[in-house]
Amino acid sequence: MPKPHCMIDIETLDTSPTALVLSVGACKFDPYSEDKPTEHRLWLPSLEPQLEMGRTTSESTLEWWAQQDKEILERALTEEGRVPLDDFFKDLNSYVVGADKIWCQGPQFDMVILESMYAMAEHHWSWAYWQISDSRTLFNLMPSDPRKAVGQADLHDASADAHFQALAVQRSFAYLGVKPR
Repeated sequence: MPKPHCMIDIETLDTSPTALVLSVGACKFDPYSEDKPTEHRLWLPSLEPQLEMGRTTSESTLEWWAQQDKEILERALTEEGRVPLDDFFKDLNSYVVGADKIWCQGPQFDMVILESMYAMAEHHWSWAYWQISDSRTLFNLMPSDPRKAVGQADLHDASADAHFQALAVQRSFAYLGVKPR
């Protein structure tokens, strides 16, 4: 049986590498099967320490969030359930250990921001650059967006986005006939 793959999605208040991270969602999945993703996680890193270490927000991203559904906005900005940064770093590191690949909807966003956050806090991360895979590139190989085919819901909820992106990777692998090595 192949090692599990991990899908990560983040929500932020900026699009730069130094963006303040609102939430990080993840799930594990087997891209070669139709088995549902498992081990869903949602982390809400503490916001104040991020601001203190220089994580950024942008007016355009704040304006974009203000245009989202009120429930989505409240979920993104909640203070309830926030965890200390060190706990978040350690838990995410532990979570990805053993994953064959770590997928993101554009690692130049998700992983670059996470690595910047770890670096600013002088904390190590447990993944290697060669483990990172880009679902956006994979989805662009498809005749139509596979996220629509899997019924993606709860947009901008990091955990739900990770789940539906994992399902779309599975659908893409099946369509393209990708098999384990």
